[in-house]
Amino acid sequence: MTVSPLVWGVTILVILALLAFDYFFHIRKAHIPTLKEAALWSSIYVGLAIVFGIVVWIFGGSQMGTEYFAGYITEKALSVDNLFVFLIILASFRVPREDQQKVLLFGIVFSLIARTAFIFLGAALINSFSWVFYIFGLILLITAGNLLKPESTEGEDEANNFIIRLARKIFHTSDKYDGDKLFTMENGKRVLTPMLLVMVAIGGTDILFALDSIPAIFGLTQNVYIVFTATAFSLMGLRQLFFLIDGLLDRLIYLSYGLAAILAFIGVKLVLHALHENTLPFINGGEHVPVFEITTGLSLSVIVGVLVITVIGSLLSPAGKAMTAVNNARRHADAYLDLSYTADPAERERVYKALCDEEKDIMQMNLKYRDKVKDIEEIRETVARAHSEHERYLSR
Repeated sequence: MTVSPLVWGVTILVILALLAFDYFFHIRKAHIPTLKEAALWSSIYVGLAIVFGIVVWIFGGSQMGTEYFAGYITEKALSVDNLFVFLIILASFRVPREDQQKVLLFGIVFSLIARTAFIFLGAALINSFSWVFYIFGLILLITAGNLLKPESTEGEDEANNFIIRLARKIFHTSDKYDGDKLFTMENGKRVLTPMLLVMVAIGGTDILFALDSIPAIFGLTQNVYIVFTATAFSLMGLRQLFFLIDGLLDRLIYLSYGLAAILAFIGVKLVLHALHENTLPFINGGEHVPVFEITTGLSLSVIVGVLVITVIGSLLSPAGKAMTAVNNARRHADAYLDLSYTADPAERERVYKALCDEEKDIMQMNLKYRDKVKDIEEIRETVARAHSEHERYLSR
């Protein structure tokens, strides 16, 4: 189905309006979103994505509707996985909790721009060269293999990547935040704040994420409008989702395996499609290869099934529960010890209370699970220092 320029224009205006609303009504004034606020707006954005999908189904037909939902669910799952890296970057730069929303919104906007560019580039390549499907399939299969590597360190050094090191050498940079300002005055000189550097780090990782996500969704549909809208709506509400599941991300211990299975499945689907459309002279003499092609309906079923099994398995896993509690305790202990974490005393009290609650949960867990957590002794020392700091705080 061909989408008219009017529909394209209205769609883009709606997406821009949602981003503008998010900024002016939620982010412009720095604050720490409550769990209720994050849950409400996450639900609203997911609801909007579902309503849009129903509209596509009604006016575009079941094929377009199925392609949209398959693409949306896949991109949403990949976006959740990306939150792990965002969490590492925000922690590495010690971004104040109340300013994290602005960084995340920038990441969403930049990601949307980067992915849109890749979408139109990918569409142009597909229209001109059918063998591009072989490349897209290979990219997804390699990515799936990388996700299966144990103790993947992806993202752990994002705060010290080449662009950041170059920026620190060329420009005057400050180690201190000045609210959410990108520049500040230090010793009479105008310098970059860490806020600008963290946005550069987020932007850089967004480009890498696009290299994985765009081939994945092109494996489900070649309709550029569906690719664009499924990608855009998967990014909408990602900021709220970060605060909603922050602390539960570690719980999804099998997510990487689920995503690896999904990406490998789509990679195989792309290769089969490439064989069906084959024009390469060294494969079957340049003739099409009669192979089984995976339908969009089957793709949607596999994607949903794998994600359901992955999430349920992660949530029920005793090892996942232990990892979540221990890593959250470390995160909250680090936050409490970092005096620059927040200027809000109430937030520090919230963090300390969360730390104490997590310790109670940890003490009730089986030793064989909690002691298997990486760097457990180092975590215990950090938690002990947090308690000592709290005692000094109370004695003032």
